[in-house]
Parts: sequence; C-alpha cells; structure tokens
Amino acid sequence: MATSPGPSTPTLPASSAIPAPYTTTTTKPSENFNFPPYTLFPPFYTLQLNLTTRARQLDLWSTLLTTYYAHHHLFRLNLSTPPPDLFTSPTKARSLSPTNIRILLDHLASTGKVEWIPAATKGQESHAVWVWWKSAGEWADEVDGWVERTGQKGGVVTVYELLEEEDGAVRGRSWVGMEETMLRKVLGILVKRGKAQVFGEAEGGGVKFF
Repeated sequence: MATSPGPSTPTLPASSAIPAPYTTTTTKPSENFNFPPYTLFPPFYTLQLNLTTRARQLDLWSTLLTTYYAHHHLFRLNLSTPPPDLFTSPTKARSLSPTNIRILLDHLASTGKVEWIPAATKGQESHAVWVWWKSAGEWADEVDGWVERTGQKGGVVTVYELLEEEDGAVRGRSWVGMEETMLRKVLGILVKRGKAQVFGEAEGGGVKFF
C-alpha cells in the first residue's frame, strides 16, 4: 500500500537566486545597508537539519554578517546586545535564536571570520567575538601600504595614533576604530614579516616600521 507523503520541509533558495555581497537588490535598508532577498525566507532563521543545506545556510550567514559589519565599520559582536536588525527578518516575523547564533559564531570562528574574545574570568564561556571582515593579513597589507605611501619607514608611531581617526595621518584607514588587541594581532603579522617592531603593552606603546 502506498503511503502518503509527509509535509514538505522548506529549504533555502537555489544558489542562482542568491545575490553577491554588496548587492544592489534590497529588501529593507538599514542605514543604507541592503539586506539580500533570502533574509525574507523564514527557514533562513532556523538552522536546517540537512547537513548540505545547513552548510550552505551557514555560508550565507557568514557573508551576511561580515558584509553587514564591514558596511557599518563594526568590529565586536556581543551576544547580549547584537545588532537588532541583523538576526531578525526584515518583516520581524522570525529571528535566529541565541543558541543558533552561538552555533553560527562557532562556525565562523572555525573559518577565521570571527574570534571568540576570552571571558574576563578564566573558565567562563565567552559572550563576544571580534569580527574579521578582512583577515588580519589583509589589514597588515593595508598598514604596510600606508607606511609606504606616507613615508613612515624608520619612523615610530604609537598604537594609539594608529587607532584614532582624529590623527590625520590615519584618517579614513579601514583599521581605524578596531580594538587594540585586534590591531596588535595585525601588527604581529608585520613583525613576522620583518616589517615592524612593537614595544610596550599599553596604548602608549610604539611601533617602528621597516
């Protein structure tokens, strides 16, 4: 005897329907940020059981989160106070649950797109990440390019000066505004390349470029 099929499970849209990052297609502007059409699809806010579908879903979330953070020039995501429109559908009908947000961030951490910030108390679970919408290596390339263009080779600047846009020398640079710990990771790559020397632990610490 033939059995009747069970209810179908909604799946994510086909790849051909998914716009590239920074698409001009918009469903809801958020300070001129364009949310792609798939954010209107309710199953996007529930992690799919099918592993192939879930892998694709997590890749879409990765693109959305890093694109959103790059657009707004943000560097930290706190689980207690995430951007209110990022994990909620444009219609406000569905939201990614806190548990699924953590699963998403674990996935992004495994790909280097985010990095869990150690909790203040050893042994406690972290509740915040740094978002690497560019890799540390890409930012190191940008700092190195800035050094070349502005004649900073052989000079010394403070970590504070590299972070503060009020200093005209770095105004408009993409790393301005990132947290000091992130910048020190970027500078660490330049140190390994033989392009910089970092001394001092506080913001007053200096960086010499070669």
